[in-house]
Amino acid sequence: MRTNWGAAFQIAAVYVGTVVGAGFATGREIVEFFSRFGFVGLIGILMSGYLLIFMGSKLMRIAAQIGANSYEQFNEYLFGEKLGRIINFIMLFMLLGVSAVMLSGAGAVFQEQLGISKNIGILITIGLSILVMIVGIKGLFAVNSFVVPIMIVFSFILFYLSIKLPGFMEQALFIPASEEGWKSVVAPFTYTAFNLSLAQAVLVPVAAEIKDDQTVKWGGILGGIALTLILLMGHFTLIMLPGLESYEIPMATIMKTLASGLYWIFIMVIYGEIFTSVIGNIFGLERQIKKYVNIPSVMIVIGIFIVCYLVSQFDYSTLLSYLYPLFGNISLIFIVLLWMKPFKPNGGKPGNK
Repeated sequence: MRTNWGAAFQIAAVYVGTVVGAGFATGREIVEFFSRFGFVGLIGILMSGYLLIFMGSKLMRIAAQIGANSYEQFNEYLFGEKLGRIINFIMLFMLLGVSAVMLSGAGAVFQEQLGISKNIGILITIGLSILVMIVGIKGLFAVNSFVVPIMIVFSFILFYLSIKLPGFMEQALFIPASEEGWKSVVAPFTYTAFNLSLAQAVLVPVAAEIKDDQTVKWGGILGGIALTLILLMGHFTLIMLPGLESYEIPMATIMKTLASGLYWIFIMVIYGEIFTSVIGNIFGLERQIKKYVNIPSVMIVIGIFIVCYLVSQFDYSTLLSYLYPLFGNISLIFIVLLWMKPFKPNGGKPGNK
């Protein structure tokens, strides 16, 4: 069966755009899972890259084979009907937590980079989100197709400027002392598990729509390779920032130092990533909660924003450093079952349970 390379590249782009969210744009996610461990973090990225290629491709190929229209159906196939429903319910709280982290990140951009109160930044983001939800979101998701490529170009520029700095090789091979060094061992697995479990919401229906196994397979492989390269560029940039763990938005700090002329454009790109992530998560949450409670959508959205606002009062870096690894650990069962699930490309359609 011949591969439709145009469709494969589209799948790869969706894969990259889904995983490269606001956590990557700010740099905090790469710092938390990889860069703070130095050279060991680099090895972790390579391991995570392999998992993103192999497991991401397998996830989408299974979704295409069983014709799953949503991640709920996919989880019920993977875990069984009863356990799948429980997992879907847990994912609801994970999405709520990630939405709170994103709001806190938006506030951090205002506070650390613009010198404006964090709360004002969060309230502005909530106001803009509600406005977009009233007007319509079709144009917003197109922003990702514009923002992500620009962010990747900026990442490449920062990477290029970083490798020219004195002491780059010494820093790349340096292994810092850390009381949490054991976390570097599990980081590749928790990072991949966390990102793939949440990316299901987009990847499952996209793969099911394409259907062709070879096209979906190569879309996953190409997307996984691209994500690995992006992670590597981000890591090699971040290790050149002294005290990288002390910054809420480390990528913006590096941009201000190495390419100040592009700084304000980069801040807008980071905020754009955060904003689109917030909107996407809120819409996903609203649709999910609607299945459990029979109340107007506007009440659900207001309730989500109230909860997210209260949680977002914690520091962005603190929230991300606690919630993301926690969600990664919860998602490990997902990645293990996905790895264990047998897959036969030409073996007919398995049942939906």
